[in-house]
Amino acid sequence: MKGPDLTATPNIKLETPAADISPECDSASRSALDRAISRSRDYHLSTQDADGFWVAELESNSSITSEYVFFLHIMGMAAPERVEKCARYLLQQQQKDGGWSLFHGGPSNVSLTVEAYQALKMAGVSPGRPEMVKARECVFSLGGIRATRVFTRIFLALLGQVSWESIPAMPAEFVLFPSWFYFNIYEMSSWSRGTVVPLTVVYAHQPVFPLGENAGIRELFTEADRDLSVGYRAGGLNWSNFFIFVDHFVKWIGKSPWKPFRTYALKKAKRWILEHQEPEGDFGGIQPPMIYSPIALKCLGVPNDHPVIVKGLEAIDRFIIDNRDHMLLQACVSPLWDTSIACNALLDSGLQPDHPALVKAAEWMLKKQVARKGDWKVKNPHTPPGGWAFEFFNEQYPDNDDTAEILIALDRIAVPDSAWKEKERQRALTWLLSMQSSNGGWAAFDQDNDHDLFNKIPFADHGAMLDPPTADVTGRVLWLLGRLGFPREHPQVKKALDFVKSNQEPDGCWFGRWGVNYIYGSFLVLNGLKSIGEDMRQDCVRKAVAWTKSKQNPDNGWGETCLSYTDPSLRGKGNSCPSQTAWAILGLVAAGEAQSDAARRGVSYLIEKQRGDGSWYEDEFTGTGFPGHFYIRYHMYRQFFPLMALARFRNAIQNGE
Repeated sequence: MKGPDLTATPNIKLETPAADISPECDSASRSALDRAISRSRDYHLSTQDADGFWVAELESNSSITSEYVFFLHIMGMAAPERVEKCARYLLQQQQKDGGWSLFHGGPSNVSLTVEAYQALKMAGVSPGRPEMVKARECVFSLGGIRATRVFTRIFLALLGQVSWESIPAMPAEFVLFPSWFYFNIYEMSSWSRGTVVPLTVVYAHQPVFPLGENAGIRELFTEADRDLSVGYRAGGLNWSNFFIFVDHFVKWIGKSPWKPFRTYALKKAKRWILEHQEPEGDFGGIQPPMIYSPIALKCLGVPNDHPVIVKGLEAIDRFIIDNRDHMLLQACVSPLWDTSIACNALLDSGLQPDHPALVKAAEWMLKKQVARKGDWKVKNPHTPPGGWAFEFFNEQYPDNDDTAEILIALDRIAVPDSAWKEKERQRALTWLLSMQSSNGGWAAFDQDNDHDLFNKIPFADHGAMLDPPTADVTGRVLWLLGRLGFPREHPQVKKALDFVKSNQEPDGCWFGRWGVNYIYGSFLVLNGLKSIGEDMRQDCVRKAVAWTKSKQNPDNGWGETCLSYTDPSLRGKGNSCPSQTAWAILGLVAAGEAQSDAARRGVSYLIEKQRGDGSWYEDEFTGTGFPGHFYIRYHMYRQFFPLMALARFRNAIQNGE
């Protein structure tokens, strides 16, 4: 990717102070607004890749890089330079209290801290260094090894630091359960499915890849960590304790040498893994299956020089960011997502639909349309493929959110071969409509993926085994359907409207599953309601407007902490930042509030925070992977959402809305 370094931190403001944006938008304030939009548009155009797409770093937490160090050791790949660079990155991410956090400014997390400590030991960092001493103290203060998550302990078991007996059971026979059975792999979320299948292979073999004499972390263990097995929880008879009993029973059965279905299950799991590898080598497009699938194949005797492993390693390398003195691994990459939103922001800004940059982006997206059936076919067998994925290579898992955003962009861009565009657009729309769940909403990847008991099993301590329909994704689909002229009386539209209205929070906001958090969910629902032609004076909209205005910060911006997922009292509260301020403005503009004092002050905030090159900067993580457990800092969110907000505000003012 070409263009300026998006990781630079100086906050360079405009050479002249931003003018106040009055409701009447006088000439001075209009000039400031126009200048901000023009600079941002120029910045976007300067960062487009020569092939037509946009993509920037998808930053997550330190565990992704720590686990890459573990992976290199497990796969028997000597890479001392890479490990040393990863160690430098981990030390840069350490917090003052000695720990590592899930997001910028967040509290230290025991699992991330244990993983970083283990990776640093494997990199040769002395336990006597001050950073390591503080890390140990942090681990102890957070509850020690016993407080770590299941995924952390799986890696520790692979490295010989804890017993496999402490890991919740994942029998390989699970892959044999038919699709009509309540518990089967296709009732899991796509990301869980792609991780659990290879993990059943790993669990069946329970391998240990010993560390060197000085690379272990025995100094982190206390007497309380002697027994790390999952124990019964308070509350007596409940589903959690029932599944803990089942876990103990399965482990007891597993000690028997008689396993009549094990060989068949392992063969089926291997076939499933191989069938789910992309031709380019990727597994599921995200770090967990990308890491666990090669490990599982290694357990099954596949050597590192086998083409499947070679391609898998090449795919992982494409996720690496090498910054000379340090290195990190991304959890994923987001080119189709970044490109589609960037196109829509540029179109909002007034860039002509036939502009070469937009046409090139549209043609690139059309070429990336999914042409193969994926796991979604299990519940939707009669629809041809047609959506788009999030990543460069992930045809197994197209997602509804990306597909809707891309279709909005394609509807607006003047592709020269209009017949080609229309054919592919219709194919994608047919697929997207077929993915609506029975309750009227859309999830990210699957239909009716809502078997709540999956989140009660001991393995699921991250609480993200499912992919149920959400208000934010459904709001984006409504946004698309309104643009395409679907009437509110359309049966699928009516069900979607009922879904989002029934999921409004009592205080007026909507939950944001894939962005932080209620500001994000509310903006998307309001945009969807506006687009589909709903009366924006109705009570549900007015409540959302009142909620949004009430959360504006004294500095005129908006912000929301990732902690709002675990503490509802924090919803809509946090340090102001460009992306979340833009979402709030977009929601207000959709609700007919462009002339409001809140929207005007929000626009002033964005203009004031714009840097001299037309970009914005923020430290905040405003994307969500798994609420409460995994957050994302999309480096383009701080660019295209402010441009979109400023442009739509200007358009609304011009139209007297």
